[in-house]
Amino acid sequence: MISGRFIKHSFIYTLAGSLPMASAILLMPFYGYFLTAEVFGLLSVYFAVALLVQIFVTYSFDASVYVFYHEHKHDKQKLAAFISSVFIFILGVSVIVSVLLSLTGYWLFEFIFDKEDVSFYPFGILSVATGVLQAVFKVNNSLLQTSEKATQFLKTNLFSFSLIAGLTIAGLFLYPDSLWGPIGGKVIGAFISFSWVLYGIVKKYGIQFNWTLIKETFSFNHPSLIYQIQQWFINYYDRIIILILLSKATVGYYDLAAKCLLAIDFILAGLNTTFFPKVLGIVKQQEVKSSTIEINRYYHGLTAIAMLLVATSIFVFPYLIDFFFPKSYLPAIGLIPLLSIMYVIRPLRLYLAMPFAAIKYSKPLPVIYLFVAVLKISLLFFLIPIIGIEGAVFATIVSYVAEIILLFIFIHKKFKIKMNASKLLWSPLALILFIVTIKYTNFFADKISNLFLFAFTITMLLFVYRKELTQLYQTTSKKFS
Repeated sequence: MISGRFIKHSFIYTLAGSLPMASAILLMPFYGYFLTAEVFGLLSVYFAVALLVQIFVTYSFDASVYVFYHEHKHDKQKLAAFISSVFIFILGVSVIVSVLLSLTGYWLFEFIFDKEDVSFYPFGILSVATGVLQAVFKVNNSLLQTSEKATQFLKTNLFSFSLIAGLTIAGLFLYPDSLWGPIGGKVIGAFISFSWVLYGIVKKYGIQFNWTLIKETFSFNHPSLIYQIQQWFINYYDRIIILILLSKATVGYYDLAAKCLLAIDFILAGLNTTFFPKVLGIVKQQEVKSSTIEINRYYHGLTAIAMLLVATSIFVFPYLIDFFFPKSYLPAIGLIPLLSIMYVIRPLRLYLAMPFAAIKYSKPLPVIYLFVAVLKISLLFFLIPIIGIEGAVFATIVSYVAEIILLFIFIHKKFKIKMNASKLLWSPLALILFIVTIKYTNFFADKISNLFLFAFTITMLLFVYRKELTQLYQTTSKKFS
């Protein structure tokens, strides 16, 4: 039975863990007000660089500390040696990465970008510093979560979130239309958070290094590190390719459209995190692993919510962008309907990814995501020169569909998929078809067509989920009668 403490802690972890995504959404109006699309495009690229550095420096200890903490937690001396060794190892990797990039970063940027205003000094090196500092903070988050320090986890993340957001906004006020404000504010906030975390680690676990304890984690860390790098290329490398093939302003409004839709991802990820432990519990009790009516209901509900959120976003965000952002960002409005297609099928992707975690079957994942990464990058280079920025969107959609197909191919023999196709597949496809039709026929004026899309979505959901809605109505009526 799920305890109140478990529910409370799950809520805290979900709330605090989603703060980085919330920060990206909440800071968008400030970026739009103080930065032109060109400067914001450059900022997106430097943030992507910082994230890649963070992945390398973290060395996947953000994932492995979950597992190995529990192997050592009954021996306090060994646990202290392990935790201290992890952070010393990360600091060692930080030094190596920082030195290597300090020596080679200038030539790497010249080779990759071939643009004078995309320079390694000073903003590239500051992005490297940000990635290094945030790596230590991220591993500490995993440590707090796996050691069930929910209150400390929330306080730490709220402190870092408030600090970085506040300094970023202050930097934008002091240096409008400049990278110094957001990058400088973020690196200062990250340094203060890093110092606070490191002080706490040294105070609690001391300074000691045990190579044997670190070496034991590598069989877990190396595949996980490869997976995280693949995910970076799938999710962030498109900004760099757009910058190379198109322009800074294009990266700016493309990234704006993508970040607007993070609001949908924020809600879907939170809901998935809430019910996922129950799904794992159901699968664990099965002799023959398969989806069930109860499991399917969670994803049916998630699909309906995703479709509503997409229809709402397509209707609302054009007004918000038009109101909050200058004209250089307005092309983002035309990208939102196409980018939202991914979120229409996001529940199906989560549904097919679920069995891999439920039965601990991770072997094919590096192969799947290597293929998806190569496919997306190839399509980006092929489509963008032909059809412009929409080529980047189509490359993303095609690679996302390929991921879904591959997940099904690799799992269906080990986990029996019993899907309600009308809810998980055909309804989303009908909405996607409607979105594409309105986008490319110009049958109505944009605002009228978006309102019509919203009405169509509501009508379709009422029809597809009529039995569930009838049952809900009858249950509610009996309860209050």
